[in-house]
Amino acid sequence: MKVKPLFDRVVIEQLEAEEKTDSGIVLLAKDQEKPQMARVLAVGPGGVIDGKEIVMQVKVGDKVLYSKYAGSEFKIDGKNLTVLRQSDILAIVED
Repeated sequence: MKVKPLFDRVVIEQLEAEEKTDSGIVLLAKDQEKPQMARVLAVGPGGVIDGKEIVMQVKVGDKVLYSKYAGSEFKIDGKNLTVLRQSDILAIVED
């Protein structure tokens, strides 16, 4: 199934949570913090929203940091996806 976001929405998939701390301690699933880094899977067209011109700054394939409680989570084809507004994306991570 293909998800096509509308307006200034972006579909992201979270990257895997860290299973170890920097010092090598293995974390249980309940102790792992929800990652705030994700890969962009789909981007809406932008346009005029609430009287303001919105130009999309992210593109498919970008790795991004986003606000901790942003967006709505969905399970589609066995994948946990989040749909959020572009304004909830804080930064693009460049490798």
